[in-house]
Amino acid sequence: MIDVGAVAAWVEGFAPRRLAEDWDNVGLLWGDPRGVVTKIMTCLTLTPATAAEAIDEGAEVIVSHHPVLFKAVKRIRADHRETGFLWDLARAGVSIISPHTSYDSTIGGINDGLARRLGLTQVRPLRPIAAAPTFKVVVFVPRNDREKVLSAAFAAGAGRIGEYDECSFSIPGRGTFFGSENSNPSVGEPGRRETVREHRVEVLCPSERLPAVLAAIRRDHSYEEPAIDVYPLHSVSGDEGAGRVGQLAEQTTLRSFVRLVASSLSAPGLQFVGPPERPITRVAIACGAGDDFLRDAEAAGADVLLTGEARFHRALEAESRDLALVIAGHHATERPGVEDLADRLAVSFPTLRVWASVREADPLRLQD
Repeated sequence: MIDVGAVAAWVEGFAPRRLAEDWDNVGLLWGDPRGVVTKIMTCLTLTPATAAEAIDEGAEVIVSHHPVLFKAVKRIRADHRETGFLWDLARAGVSIISPHTSYDSTIGGINDGLARRLGLTQVRPLRPIAAAPTFKVVVFVPRNDREKVLSAAFAAGAGRIGEYDECSFSIPGRGTFFGSENSNPSVGEPGRRETVREHRVEVLCPSERLPAVLAAIRRDHSYEEPAIDVYPLHSVSGDEGAGRVGQLAEQTTLRSFVRLVASSLSAPGLQFVGPPERPITRVAIACGAGDDFLRDAEAAGADVLLTGEARFHRALEAESRDLALVIAGHHATERPGVEDLADRLAVSFPTLRVWASVREADPLRLQD
């Protein structure tokens, strides 16, 4: 049985909230973490249309990119259009999870997906962040305890490296100890030196899980006083961060790049800033309302910034900085990520029905 809490934990593992902007509201925002899940729907924004689809199809969870109740709401009434659909969701027992800017920035998230669709290489964050503090935990265990202690450490959150879980390293050796008269050793006797075949076991552990991992190791270790070493690892800027910048396979013109974006994102009628024949090789990306990344794009040596929305004065700023700007639409730059997320969830929860909303549409339309 899969519950809402398990789905929320998966989303947190894929797009951790530490990547979210300070102003954002992410995670399980609505519902019962103990609720049973058989169907999940993803969408860009929770609206009356997407809410009705989830209810009609019997989804117990909506993973909405944009948060529900992002701004303070003083009342939720069934007879108000702005909140009536929320009342319907509550009555139907539908929970809501939002990854928002965590999903924008995570490895394999929305900006990475856009870079992949455009065929960019050498992709890195526009605003890299320092890697989360990590520790190496080393514990010395008798041979018979090795698997039990490792399993406890893994269950508590240790041993994850990128897309791999339960990572560890161990070396066999011999350990010695001499217990005092007040000791109660699980091996040997007090008052004499003992030599035991042991394993040195190493696992990586994120800082937020360290107390739980150490407690789990001590709980399942047979020794009265387990030997545990904790080494802080040097944090450097990693592959995580906001926005992306990368290289096109070959130089093109701004005109041709706009056509590439329109084709890749099914977004005709794009707006852009810059001479149509301007050479484009290095591309910066910031999905959604990302026009505040202009300076980051310039600092990264980009020829163009692709984003979803840009204000008029940002367009003038791009022009003054001699930086091309392509505005593809908020929906066009983020909706592909909603579909990618549904695919990821379906792989991770193969017994569930998972789909991206089919009723969701861009509210902005082009004149025929």
